[in-house]
Amino acid sequence: MNAGVKAQAQSAMTSVDFIKAVGFDHDQSTGDITEPTMITFSYKKTVDEKQTNGSTKPVEKQFNLTVPFLTMLPIPFIRVEETTIDFNAKITSIIESSAATQFGIDTEMSAKGGCLFASASLKVNCSYKRSTTSSAKVERTYSMSVHVRAVQDELPAGTERLLSILENSIKETPASA
Repeated sequence: MNAGVKAQAQSAMTSVDFIKAVGFDHDQSTGDITEPTMITFSYKKTVDEKQTNGSTKPVEKQFNLTVPFLTMLPIPFIRVEETTIDFNAKITSIIESSAATQFGIDTEMSAKGGCLFASASLKVNCSYKRSTTSSAKVERTYSMSVHVRAVQDELPAGTERLLSILENSIKETPASA
């Protein structure tokens, strides 16, 4: 989401930079914007010229048309319309644990006996063994897919007003002979 917001902000700044760089002349010493960049075209046009006898006669004349350069270009206003983020995660976790126990007992007994005296012996062996094994296996798989849909946006109201003012400064003048 943050990348979409940053892209939108960067797009707006690109539009501002484009308008400043292409649409206006700059003072070389200060870098300040001085006036709109104008382009002058020369062309021939047939006009009706009034004759001394009161009639009109079609005459071809040279004209100049001065147009603000910015009104002739598409201004890049790109808007991020939609951002879809798909995130898939697959986590496999396997934990194995096993325990083995051995318990052993050995006994041995002996006895001797006589008339008055008797003896006995007892021998016991005991053993205990426990072994434990443990293992863990973790697999992780991540995938992310981002879909961004950008469209040419409508001009902001201020930019439309600026272009309207610039369009009003278009001049058609007869070329001097």
